[in-house]
Amino acid sequence: MTGAAGSGTSTLGRLLATRLGAVFQEADDIYWLDTTPPFQKKRSKEKRREMMSETIRDANFLVVAGSVMSWGEDIEDAFDAIVFLTAPARTRLERIKHRDIQQFGAVDPAFLEWAAQYDDGGMEGRSLARHNAWLAERSCPVLAIESIQEPDMLAQQVYDSLGLAQG
Repeated sequence: MTGAAGSGTSTLGRLLATRLGAVFQEADDIYWLDTTPPFQKKRSKEKRREMMSETIRDANFLVVAGSVMSWGEDIEDAFDAIVFLTAPARTRLERIKHRDIQQFGAVDPAFLEWAAQYDDGGMEGRSLARHNAWLAERSCPVLAIESIQEPDMLAQQVYDSLGLAQG
């Protein structure tokens, strides 16, 4: 499950994992060290790869939400399918504001500015162009969904498109 910040990867990923009886892993929980405030210090690439490889190996059925671009081919091609969520920038930014206020009590203007550049950004960092290039290189099916519907409807679309049976 991947897409821009605010596209709904965590929400839909958690929902799918719960309904399918799968393990849920948020990529950011591996990418970032636990700091206060959060998201200040990255784990080393080697440690991220080690942790994600262990998670993949230990889970019978796994849903990963977030970006694993540049984590290494063994990680990036370890999935049976990739769900790529898109949403209009306005929708994504409103979701980010709501989430940040709920989780942290305030919105981080620098993060909001970074997230706003996703659609028009170049190949540096996470951008639509970079995501599309990365997805084109994957060895598994990619399901692109515009995530403007309610999570239940999105989950049904994933089940139907990927032929998944709810647990």
